[in-house]
Amino acid sequence: MIFIDACFGKETPYTPVWMMRQAGRYLPEYRKVREKVGDFIKMTKTPEVVAEVTLQPVEILDVDAAILFSDILNLPMEMGLPLQFQKGVGPIFKKVVRDWEGLDRLDKTAPERLEYVYRSIQLIRQKLPAEKALIGFAGSPWTIATYMVEGRGTKQFTTIKKLLFSQPELIKKLVELNGNLTYQYLKGQIKAGVDAVMIFDSWGGALDPKSYFTFSFQPMTQIAKRLKIDFPNIPVIIFSKGAGLYYQLGFEGEFDVIGIDWNTPIQYPLSIFQDRYTLQGNLDPARLYNQKAIEVGVKEIATIMKGHRHIFNLGHGIFPDVPVENAKLFVRLAKELTRR
Repeated sequence: MIFIDACFGKETPYTPVWMMRQAGRYLPEYRKVREKVGDFIKMTKTPEVVAEVTLQPVEILDVDAAILFSDILNLPMEMGLPLQFQKGVGPIFKKVVRDWEGLDRLDKTAPERLEYVYRSIQLIRQKLPAEKALIGFAGSPWTIATYMVEGRGTKQFTTIKKLLFSQPELIKKLVELNGNLTYQYLKGQIKAGVDAVMIFDSWGGALDPKSYFTFSFQPMTQIAKRLKIDFPNIPVIIFSKGAGLYYQLGFEGEFDVIGIDWNTPIQYPLSIFQDRYTLQGNLDPARLYNQKAIEVGVKEIATIMKGHRHIFNLGHGIFPDVPVENAKLFVRLAKELTRR
């Protein structure tokens, strides 16, 4: 698989390409399925639906990897926090974890309760072309903790950061539990048939450097280390949004790929890591609104990364109102401009 080869730094005929949130609302085919099924959580818990929407961008865009259609909050939901998606607001937990009692109530068998995810993976792998990789994923222990404490998405993180500085042991234990369960969850995904796994750290950039490495980065690297012991041939991808300035402060671990967000110039991590890791990214998703902007952005990244370990992607998820033709253009250009 070209994607897996690129993860390990092997020579490939062109730079492989896929997009975060590539199975989603910008595709009319996805919107039809969503309208038919209705509830988003129900979609993620129905293997036939998960397989259908996971495969859509592979068939429509010809990306080199499919990423499992799911949500990072399915894990804490199965830990005992009822989850709902409210229009205009996003995910909301009806229960939160803000004390030791709440932490003790969490269901430690959650990875076993995610059997519907593992069944989905098996179904996808049966239908996915052999040359296309399937990426499994989970949220980082810190990112999941922010939702579990705050109860919803936030821009300030006041509740969890208040606890982080007033009751650091509580947050440390919560993150530690999340790390153990996330490791088990990703292990289950690998056993079910994914070819690579990615850890999404959406909110690591909300932390100061010391707190970042303690509560966000180290838990991710511990997961990666355990997975590489069990599955040395499965690539592990780390994506930590907003943490670009921390790359020079000890961003090292037993992972294979570092996802770069769009507001970090890709030459910066390249200058730090050289080719110790494959860099993934990092076209600004907003460029997909304009075809000329796509061409300029792809050429720039391709020029910088020529001869280096690289996977083309966006610097974050694709926006829901991006024209499908523009997404196709991005994928096509990424391959054409890097073909050897």
